[in-house]
Amino acid sequence: MSSPDLSRLQTHDLELGVTEAIERHVSRHVVPPKPVSQRRLDFERARPRWVRECLAEATGVFFYVFPGIAAVAAFTLNLSSPVGVAAFGSLFQIGWAFGMGIAFAIICCASTSGGHFNPCITIAFWFWQGFPLRKVPQYILSQIFGAFIAGLVVMGMYWPEISAMKAELLAAGKPLVANGAPASILCSFPNPTQTNHGFLFMTEFFVDAFLALVIWACIDPTNPFISPASAPFVIGIAYALMVWGFADITISTNMARDLGTRIVAAIFFGREAFTYMTYAPISILVSIPATLVATGYYEFLMRDSLLRIHKGHAEFESGKEGLMRHLSRTTGAVVDDSDTSKHLEHTRNH
Repeated sequence: MSSPDLSRLQTHDLELGVTEAIERHVSRHVVPPKPVSQRRLDFERARPRWVRECLAEATGVFFYVFPGIAAVAAFTLNLSSPVGVAAFGSLFQIGWAFGMGIAFAIICCASTSGGHFNPCITIAFWFWQGFPLRKVPQYILSQIFGAFIAGLVVMGMYWPEISAMKAELLAAGKPLVANGAPASILCSFPNPTQTNHGFLFMTEFFVDAFLALVIWACIDPTNPFISPASAPFVIGIAYALMVWGFADITISTNMARDLGTRIVAAIFFGREAFTYMTYAPISILVSIPATLVATGYYEFLMRDSLLRIHKGHAEFESGKEGLMRHLSRTTGAVVDDSDTSKHLEHTRNH
């Protein structure tokens, strides 16, 4: 007996799903989805917006941290394995895991919350672009929570292997909290030779500043080299580049990613996760001043506000008349409404 679902299909019909992505590339009819019910609209309208935004931030950070530290786990746990097994883990793999995790986080969650996924970016949005101050603590706690859950999940999935490594290290009298030890799966620790905290500070500062500048350039609506579709992957590749270049000399890159997973490390491996070589304050806090400096550099020296106004992405605080007065002063010519666009372009180019 045939399924009743088959009776609604015509020849060459495509069911909903991934086939929607190719709808405009083939001459086939796509079976329409079910109508949206009033009940669903009422449910969605009743959801508190702040809950949706916080869950999106937490989920986005989970998407970023979960594959990243899973790749770190594969690398760390296979260091002492035969070459054939150890090939499953490398810095190259870790860089791609973090980078693509960030791209997928933006794709899946940014449309709901704005896609900060980093306390430093949230603070920079508040400082430079008027993000509501009341939302800053909510976003930051959500981001830390997302990383915390990612750490717990990875620990659960790799627990047999981590337990075996832990037993071997304890039997050999080696520490559980150090670079290359089980705790380093969750958060970063400096190498034993990295005793210069100034060096660690500057490494973290420049890495975080580089990332912040790339992010700020990607979200500049007047940047002709970035489209909305490419921005997640550009930002993700920037993170991957920093992992490839500097992970071997210890970087954190994200306050939420480090603090959330460091709490998990302290639960499983002791408070030394926060005290080891007094590095934790650098990994947790340095990204804040680094991000503010980098975004300030972009805002003061690279931002083109006239172009934003010209392309309709911003308005002049004194309105059109104030803008015309400004253009008249800067160009030395009388400007009216019909000349505004031309003088905006002339002023921008000069």
